[in-house]
Amino acid sequence: MSLFDNLVARLSKKHIIAKPGFNRWLIAPASVAIHLCIGSVYAWSIFNPALTKQFGVVASAAEDWSFSSVVWIFSTAIVFLGLAAAIGGKWLEEVGPRATGFLAACLWGGGFLVGSIGIATHELWLIYLGYGAIGGCGLGLAYVTPVSTLIRWFPDRRGMATGIAIMGFGGGAMIGAPLITYLLSLYYQMPEYLGKVTDVNLITEAGRRYAEVAGQQVEVVIASAADMLKTPVPGPEGVYVVGTGDTGATSVFITLGIVYFIVMTIAAFSFRVPAKDWKPSNWTPPTKNESAKNRLITDNHVHIDQALKTPQFYQLWIVLCFNVTAGIGVIGVAKTMITDIFSPSLPSIVDASFAATYVLMISVFNMSGRFLWSTASDYIGRKNTYHCFFILGAMLYLSIPFIATQASVSPSVMALVMFYAVTMIIFTMYGGGFATIPAYLADIFGTMHVGGIHGRLLTAWSTAGILGPYVITHLREHSLNKVLHDLAAKVDPAAFLQKFGASIDHLDQLIAAKTVSISQLMEIAPAGTLDPTPSLYNSTMFAMAGLLIVAFLANLSIRPVKDKHHVHNTHPELAQEHK
Repeated sequence: MSLFDNLVARLSKKHIIAKPGFNRWLIAPASVAIHLCIGSVYAWSIFNPALTKQFGVVASAAEDWSFSSVVWIFSTAIVFLGLAAAIGGKWLEEVGPRATGFLAACLWGGGFLVGSIGIATHELWLIYLGYGAIGGCGLGLAYVTPVSTLIRWFPDRRGMATGIAIMGFGGGAMIGAPLITYLLSLYYQMPEYLGKVTDVNLITEAGRRYAEVAGQQVEVVIASAADMLKTPVPGPEGVYVVGTGDTGATSVFITLGIVYFIVMTIAAFSFRVPAKDWKPSNWTPPTKNESAKNRLITDNHVHIDQALKTPQFYQLWIVLCFNVTAGIGVIGVAKTMITDIFSPSLPSIVDASFAATYVLMISVFNMSGRFLWSTASDYIGRKNTYHCFFILGAMLYLSIPFIATQASVSPSVMALVMFYAVTMIIFTMYGGGFATIPAYLADIFGTMHVGGIHGRLLTAWSTAGILGPYVITHLREHSLNKVLHDLAAKVDPAAFLQKFGASIDHLDQLIAAKTVSISQLMEIAPAGTLDPTPSLYNSTMFAMAGLLIVAFLANLSIRPVKDKHHVHNTHPELAQEHK
């Protein structure tokens, strides 16, 4: 037998059926390990500053990618996650978790390597292909594989089982955020420094800044004190040469791709599936009754294709989509948002290190919420758990604009504490929604095809991966453009000309070239002018709260699946086989 044939044999489902006496708890560490690796996608916002400063390094240069163009890489990965889960979920039922887990390792690790080529060559489409498409497919397969496996091993504690697996996904950024931050600082190289702005002869042409070096004009960026606070390695404010230095992003992608492939491969080869007639000792399936907890739990099963013909599937699709949309848009720009809102008023507290720690804490609460809420759903029921998410969540989203206003009008640490607390509670419910949905599906549709049905439901995540970032970036850019024009109107034209080397009539051109920023305009704004940065996300928070209300109504309308959809009526031969 060749090496390839031997590998295929070891990956097959029949090869990994557990022997009598197998300890089902051994599946949990492998499941968590895979989800910890792919959960680093939640730390994507740490890459945003580096990718938008590939040429400028300390500040964005004209040729650098815009924030709105790189944030969609995260969205692309989530879209392909849902598509791969929808397609691969049914395949998982056929080939088993070891094969899908190994393929996921190849795709997720390989996606980073392809993405590193895109960063090195400054080809944005390669990052979308690598991290977004290829890596996203790896995300989808790696996401559903441990969940489907654990549900079969823990039919007596479905909520807890899915919480165990999916808390790893939420906790991925807990490891990924500090790891990425450390690696970026390790590989970071400061660009060539020319001196303070007052010591360098600057020229502005077509919105870009230039300086004369060794008799030649070179493009430069001007880094303010606020810009330097956001860099991995401290340095003086002033003028830096574009195209020198290194953000370190390329090397970080290569390192992570190799590490994640190795860890996920080891975990995939640890998977086992229970024998056909296996069940936990001293366990009997729950009986259906009229209690709020159990009345949606069925002892019947629904075929994966038949599930798409039930209203319950689409009600749960809306529940998941809108819950994810509300959270994913914030997670994708978490580091940028807390910096925008509080860095102007509390610069000594909210610096680059604080923002990185904030991303880490998102992961902690995201992970904790996945286990705590899903476990709680075993006791209060899945439907009531989602009611908590939507009612409390809407109230919390509506409080954020108020807190942001307070941060601008009356800066205080208390406003920062309130923002921190509110967002962390939101992230527990965001994570809890992911962890509870597989058990919700098993309650309503049975366990026969729960992995495949879960995969198809994750198309809601794909939709949310587009909708959430689109809303938050579109509304933010609209607000930013308006704020820049409003601030510029308050600035003395002579001061504007001196600051940017062009008149205020060229404002749009300067904005397009990334020469003008809120922090720079605030330096020459009249005394007493309030920094408008904290208000950039207000309209987005109102929109997210509205989505949660719609999701609440969808969840409220869910009823048990009608008998005509059960497998003993639609596929009697499968029903007999499953017994």
